[in-house]
Amino acid sequence: MCGIVGILGKSDVAESIFESLRRLEYRGYDSAGIATLVDGALVRRRAEGKLSNLAKVLDLEPLPGVAGIGHTRWATHGAPSERNAHPHATERVAVVHNGIIENFRDLRDELTDKGHNFATETDTEVVAHLLTDFLGAGMTPADAFAATLKRLEGAYGLAVIIKDDPEVMFAAREGSPLAIGFGDGEVYLGSDAFALAPLTNRVAYLEDGDWAILHRDRVQVFDGEGRQVVRPVQTVNVGAGLVDKGNHRHFMAKEIYEQPEVVAHTLGSYVKPYERTAHLPGLDIDWTVVPKVTISACGTAFLAGQVAKYWFEQVARLSVEVDVASELRYREAVMPEGGLAIFISQSGETADTLAALRYAKSQGQTIASIVNVSHSTIARESDVILEIHAGPEIGVASTKAFTCQLATLAAAAITAGRARGTIDGAREEELCQALMEVPRHMTEILHQEEPIEAIAHELAKAQDILYLGRGLTYPIAMEGALKLKEISYIHAEGYAAGEMKHGPIALIDENVPVVVIAPTDHLFDKTVSNMQEVNARGGKVLLISDAAGIAAAGEGTWAQIELPKADPFIAPLLYTIPVQLLAYYTAVAKGTDVDQPRNLAKSVTVE
Repeated sequence: MCGIVGILGKSDVAESIFESLRRLEYRGYDSAGIATLVDGALVRRRAEGKLSNLAKVLDLEPLPGVAGIGHTRWATHGAPSERNAHPHATERVAVVHNGIIENFRDLRDELTDKGHNFATETDTEVVAHLLTDFLGAGMTPADAFAATLKRLEGAYGLAVIIKDDPEVMFAAREGSPLAIGFGDGEVYLGSDAFALAPLTNRVAYLEDGDWAILHRDRVQVFDGEGRQVVRPVQTVNVGAGLVDKGNHRHFMAKEIYEQPEVVAHTLGSYVKPYERTAHLPGLDIDWTVVPKVTISACGTAFLAGQVAKYWFEQVARLSVEVDVASELRYREAVMPEGGLAIFISQSGETADTLAALRYAKSQGQTIASIVNVSHSTIARESDVILEIHAGPEIGVASTKAFTCQLATLAAAAITAGRARGTIDGAREEELCQALMEVPRHMTEILHQEEPIEAIAHELAKAQDILYLGRGLTYPIAMEGALKLKEISYIHAEGYAAGEMKHGPIALIDENVPVVVIAPTDHLFDKTVSNMQEVNARGGKVLLISDAAGIAAAGEGTWAQIELPKADPFIAPLLYTIPVQLLAYYTAVAKGTDVDQPRNLAKSVTVE
């Protein structure tokens, strides 16, 4: 999760920006930089690596200026380097950016044809040049910024300063959080309120689709339709904590809404967006001779492994066995010579998973760990670490870690498929492009919180709920049921839809809601057939599908949640969002402790 800070101050701002960036170090980063306006010119200081490196640069070359922006970057486009570090700039514009600009290649080609010269490999630089192009056409800074936003596709948080208007800063949010802080004759911008805590406790949060014009004495906010709106100013107290809840009631809600941003960061490690290829840094393995992949984990991480089984077998034609770690460690599994064993753990300290890892290691397997904590025990005992970069996850019920695990596993399956020759370069590009679109689609889905909340209020009345899925969405059905159980305490089960008639259909009546997860993939008709069996017995069906699926099968269902049409390959990442929101709002309706549900711990370090 990259960090953004901006200040329009009354005195030099670089030191305050630097200290605010230091408060965002918990998000993880690989380079940092600050840009200010000095005597009518944009001036930057940047450095690869830790903020201590940037501090050395600033000591050697102090940076004056009363208006500035800063950034801690986790590479998504272009390798970590000073050249690729933010802020990115032209002579007239400096930009910092979180997220992914999906259409940056097309915009870059268009601007190159107009004579723009690009100095980096990043998508962010396109924003600076596009904005400069509109300014060059005679637009005012505000009109040029609005026009730029209309050309961008993807999920992003942006902060911009423009030489032509030194008294103003611009900001925009589409899937990546931004908070505006208010001071005495100063205004601040940050990725979260924690970054701004030393400067102010008066904060307003931008909503998705918002863009803002910041002046020292006032802020104008516009929604996605260009209408001026008012976002309430709140008094926050985050001085004692590492992270705050933002404008969310619970950490779980905040973490659900962070997913477009954190998944973008995960993809930045494992997908090369310009080439649209996947890669796994550090995993030096000959996929063509791997006889088998063993995946093991616990809880939600185990369900990420279940999704990965479909991906590896369908894309790479590679045999995969998935087992819960507490079983794998005891059943004396047979593991072939040259096998790869993948262990998934948010904390990297899960006792059962660690024991299973040690067993696999004793069987001569290459060990890869998918973790959120790079210095954890599981990471230290692995041959290679595939870090998910989800940032701190405070809520006990895993949300953003799960989707970041999925993003990592998807890239792994693509890498294996290309290496084994089971997909060609064109298909690899298609799959990588689909992954790059995930943050934008997630943002679209999160805009549906109101209808999902209304449905959840009805679910809260139930004692039992069933979730059905097929293929890639079968594990998502199990994850939806697990989330609901964890935080609402309602009994729920996830089933393969084809298994309904083999037993669970006996439970169906008008009091048992059935959540059917059915993207319009090659299994859609079969899933709908299973759904009709539920309808025929008076079942109360909630259909989650895309527009085509709802048009074809929505009649007779109790409720529907419409998701964007996308490549079926990324369905697990997208269909996770509504089942998380359903669980969250159901728990809120029941009044349970969402962030710390009873009997559960965030990291299970005992057997």
